[in-house]
Amino acid sequence: MAEVFVARDLPGTALDRLREAHEVEVWPEPRPPSREELGERAAGTEGLLSLLTDKVDEALLDAAPDLRVIANYAVGSDNIDLEATKRRGIAVGVTPDVLTDATADLAFALILAGARRLTEASDAVRNGEWSTWGPDWLLGHDVHGATLGIVGHGRIGRAVARRAGGFDMEVLHTSRRDDAGATPLEELLERSDFVSLHVPLTPATRHLIDGAALARMKPTAVLVNTGRGGLVNQEALRKALESGTIGGAALDVTDPEPLPPGDPLLTAPNLQVVPHIGSATHTARAAMADRAVDNLLAGLAAEPLPFPVE
Repeated sequence: MAEVFVARDLPGTALDRLREAHEVEVWPEPRPPSREELGERAAGTEGLLSLLTDKVDEALLDAAPDLRVIANYAVGSDNIDLEATKRRGIAVGVTPDVLTDATADLAFALILAGARRLTEASDAVRNGEWSTWGPDWLLGHDVHGATLGIVGHGRIGRAVARRAGGFDMEVLHTSRRDDAGATPLEELLERSDFVSLHVPLTPATRHLIDGAALARMKPTAVLVNTGRGGLVNQEALRKALESGTIGGAALDVTDPEPLPPGDPLLTAPNLQVVPHIGSATHTARAAMADRAVDNLLAGLAAEPLPFPVE
């Protein structure tokens, strides 16, 4: 039996399967372990189940020389130094597919909320501002028949496109691959009424949406991000919202997470922020746990991971 550290308790019954095969320690707190605590708990372990809040870098790997497999409880792996794990021969797995529909649902919910100013409208009721029906109060924009630009045409991006079909939207998309139907990013930004981000965070995509990109967008356009916070230059976004360069933004992810109290972005108008809940359904989170445990069990048995990082 190998020693395994799990960086947070997980929904579902997957950890029971892991305990049947190995010695498992689960971090008992609702908040993630600090860098120091993670290093201390990972030392001497052969398996690590990490979350996107856990930074797996050279320092952590140096503290855990026996580590053989890392199962990341996320579809992405930007919290892990993959070059460092490769040099050490550590297998790394992720949890693809199972959060596709949950995240696509939220992305479309944010499109609708951004278009119809739902957060602002709800706040108005709670704050006693709803005195009567008004013909020009809280006017939003149509989603039906609008143009949706999807930046990144992977699993989640394609799932969002399918949902857009029910609203008779014109859908544009970018692609990293040779795709004859793809639209260049600059053109997509200029033509879209809504722009939804679904690319992984890499050095090439960090701050993909910067001041120049925002300036290309329509003054009525809404930016939606359910990918990673680092895809957007948040200072540029704040300025774009304050100046009316774009019409609004709806974010499930930020950089950092959570935003610190008093962060200037939170003062921007026409902004909605939710706390990284893209995969937050009972079904999706339990299935993610199953895939993470499947990766650990395979790696610790010296077998290929069923869901390796791509």
